[in-house]
Amino acid sequence: MSSKLMSAIVTTCATLGFALASLPADARPITPAERRQQPYTGDLPACHDAALLQRISSRFVKAEKEYWSSGLEILGYEKVRETAYRSNGLDYIPRRYCHATAVMNDGKVRQVVYAIAESQSIIGFGPGVEWCIVGLDRNYAWGRSCTAARP
Repeated sequence: MSSKLMSAIVTTCATLGFALASLPADARPITPAERRQQPYTGDLPACHDAALLQRISSRFVKAEKEYWSSGLEILGYEKVRETAYRSNGLDYIPRRYCHATAVMNDGKVRQVVYAIAESQSIIGFGPGVEWCIVGLDRNYAWGRSCTAARP
């Protein structure tokens, strides 16, 4: 194969590649979660829901005792606030993102980041909650400063 022919092929391929890359990508259709065959309602408990905060507290105590051999407990919550609602988009599982300050039994206050997701509890009954306490995610399961638990 001559170098002239090879150069023409490379130029054609490069031109075609640039042309394809400049075309707009087709966006996938967005079907809101409420209009699916098995729809979500979008009704989620508020960030300050007592049962939800108690679930975080009890799971925290259990994890601290079983995995970290620690006696840490959450005594209460302050400054509970919502940081985002359905920020992932209308066609995803509805989630409410929250932030609170936890008062601990060691005298310290720590930030708690949590997300409430519709129908994500055991076997899909009721809202599920995923949480992370900044500074106590010892194996960085949620990333530095609990970034994976945030919107």
